[in-house]
Formats: sequence, C-alpha cells, structure tokens
Amino acid sequence: MAPSRLTSALRSERTGALLLLGAALAGLILANSPLGSGLIELQHTSVGIGNLQLSIGHWISDGLLAIFFLVVAIDLRHELTAGQLNSWQRALHPAIAAVGGVIVPALVYLLIAGPAGQPGGWPIPTATDIAFALGVLAMFGRGLPPRIRVFLLALAVLDDLIAIVIIAIFFGGSTEFLPLAGAVIVLAIAVVVGRALTRATSRETRLMLGALLVVLGIATWVLTQLSGVHATLAGVAFGLVLPAGVGQPLVHRLEPWSAGLVLPIFAFSATLVVIPAVPLGELSAPFWGILAALPLGKLLGITLGGLLGAWLLSRGGAAREGGMRVSEIIAVGLLGGIGFTVSLLMTTLAFADDQALSDQGILAVLLGSVLSVIAAAIMLTVLRNRTRAASTN
Repeated sequence: MAPSRLTSALRSERTGALLLLGAALAGLILANSPLGSGLIELQHTSVGIGNLQLSIGHWISDGLLAIFFLVVAIDLRHELTAGQLNSWQRALHPAIAAVGGVIVPALVYLLIAGPAGQPGGWPIPTATDIAFALGVLAMFGRGLPPRIRVFLLALAVLDDLIAIVIIAIFFGGSTEFLPLAGAVIVLAIAVVVGRALTRATSRETRLMLGALLVVLGIATWVLTQLSGVHATLAGVAFGLVLPAGVGQPLVHRLEPWSAGLVLPIFAFSATLVVIPAVPLGELSAPFWGILAALPLGKLLGITLGGLLGAWLLSRGGAAREGGMRVSEIIAVGLLGGIGFTVSLLMTTLAFADDQALSDQGILAVLLGSVLSVIAAAIMLTVLRNRTRAASTN
C-alpha cells in the first residue's frame, strides 16, 4: 500500500478501533501461549543511557504514549480556542456530563473495593478512550445526527483533561525540582520558537525551527522523566503551548501514526497479561470494582450529568447546545465506558507494586470495555434504525 493510502486508511476511526482491539487480543493471546514468558521477560528488560534507564514496557507507556497525549493536548487546545468548547455555553453541557462520568465510576469502584482495603484503584474507571469510542460510533452509528459525535468528542476531550490532572496529582513520584525547572524553561523556549515558526516565510527557516522544536520536545520529555513527574505529561504540556499554526499541522501528521502505531503498540504491551488461574469467587475486589464501574458507572454518571447539564442550561435561559436527546445521551454514556488506553495506563500506575492485582485490573478494564462496546453497538443500532425509519415516513 502506498504511503499516502496507508496514512489515509489510518485516519479512519474505524480502522483505529480495529487495530486497538486486534493488538489487545494479540497481547492477551500471546501472553498465555508458550511465547508468553519470553515476551513478558523482554518487556521488563531495562534499556537506556546513563541515568535514563527504563524497561521496554516503560519506554512504551512513558515514552511512546507521550505522542498520543501530545495529539490529545493539541486537540484540546484547538477545541478550547476555536472548536466545540470555545464558549462556556458550548462547554458546559459536555463538561457536566464528563464530571459525572468521572465521579460516579469512582464511587462505584470505592463502594466495591473500598471495604476490601483497596481504594487506590478508583482513578482506573474514570477515563474514556477517545479513539476507541469514536471508532465504535463510526462503525455502528453511521447516519446518526452529527451532534452525537460532537458531544462525545467534547466529553472525551474533557474526560482526558481530568485524567491528565489525576495522573499528575496522584501518580507522580518524588519530584526532583531541578530537572522539572529545566523542563519549564525548555517549554518557555518552545513557545518562542513556535511563534517564530508561524511567522517564518522561507522553507529553510521553517525546517530549522521545526527541527529545533523536535529537539525541545525530546528535551522536555527527558527532563520530565528525570524529575519524577509522569513523563506523558510532557506531551500534554508541549501540546498545550504550541500555537495553532504549528499544532494543527503537527496533529495532521502525527494522528495516523498515533492511532495506527502508538496506541496498538501500547495496547499490545499493556495486555501482555497471564490470565490468573483463580476461581471467580477468588478474584479481587478491585477486579469487580473496575468491571462494574466502567460499563455501569460511566453510563449512570454521563447520563445523569448530561441530563443535569441540559436542565441547568434550560433553567438559565440558554438553548441546549446540540439538542441532545435522552436516548442519545445514554448512547454516549455507553460509549464512555470504553476505558481502554488511559484506563490501562492508570491500572499499571495504581497497582505498580502488586503485579497480580495489576494483571486482574487489566483484565477487568478489557472485559468492562468489551461490555461497553457491545451495549453501545446495540444502542447505536437501535437509534440508527429509528432514524432511518423516521426519515422514510
């Protein structure tokens, strides 16, 4: 396949969702095959230079995944300045739904796992996988009103912003302030270089400044990693400071590789998990907490938040942005239960000191996400059939 055709195919949300699912299944199958022990051992092999020594698994989750968060941050900046979230009226409805989709799953988890003395995994079911959720919507929601995708995208972007804050606050290590200060200085330089790049006219100058931005991005990641702050936040910070004239073209170039390479590699690495040979009754409370919180907690939280947001807007005299119907909000709530990428990352962070618990958590994320996919597919199919029937009458 020609490079242009390949990148075009990778831009498809359906293709991205299929690649994610395929990579996750491959990781799970191979981990439980005769090749599993060798792959898991390879994943834990340490590689690096000097003080920057990480296992291959951490190079993927801390390094490669920073590219995904860079793309998310640039998209978030665009939505907040020129997109669907550029006014408080536009942002309020999905924002309230997003907050509900964070609080309720966390409470569901705590109700199940808290009494068992395992409250630390509460952030795991709070995340929504943008790429996967949009892919499922593209596969099963063809012909539905565009407002559903707009609402889902806005909600998922805000949800990821909350997830980023959670990672920064709860999963940072002991902070080394000198490297962190260095990362901040490099970011400040990147702001200046980014603005200069938007004003540059000659091709040579643009190439030089573009190459300098790449170097500054890598330096930001290295310094953030050395500071003890989770290194994916370097991608977030760098994406937020890039001007639109630089960020949007960068997203256009990176998006196919983020969806077609970065996320599948991470999904494969994260799901290299040996299925625990324990009876259902002996599975841990965090397993059941995550399994219930993703499909059920997300559905309840997003639906209640969406209804509350619509009510508040109507009480304030504002028109309901997007005109979302109750059935459509429920569909988005089901799609929001697809945690996957960020939930897998949070599982590895929350249970970093307990491999058995981490493995069970990863399996719960996969099962909970699959249940959400199935329920969302059914709901979207029903809505699609209703829409078609209404259009023919």
